[in-house]
Amino acid sequence: MSDSSQLSRRERQIMNVLHAEGSATVATVQARLPEPPTDMAVRRLMHILEEKGHVKRLRKEGREVIYAPAQSKARAGLSALRQVLDTFFGGAVDEALAAHLTRKDAALTDEQAQRIQKLIDEAKREGR
Repeated sequence: MSDSSQLSRRERQIMNVLHAEGSATVATVQARLPEPPTDMAVRRLMHILEEKGHVKRLRKEGREVIYAPAQSKARAGLSALRQVLDTFFGGAVDEALAAHLTRKDAALTDEQAQRIQKLIDEAKREGR
């Protein structure tokens, strides 16, 4: 699969729709896109994404093809997070977390804080 950071703006929008929906037809994708292009343009972009290895055909329902992301939402999320960390925070997780927590509307529940601490402790034990 090619690097998802090399997707065009519209290809990224389509992938976001597919990850949010899990799977979708061209008509569903088109309806969820901002300033939607024609259905033919969406079909072409889906074909391009399929050729790049980002999208797969699940099945046909009547005349419509159901498409899905080739990569799981979790794996794609990790890849996107890695890219954001590298691009905006020099790979520093602490800086990204600090940026999030210093927002006025940021909220961290006791359970979330405990989970973060547990993950930090586990990473230390494992030498990461």
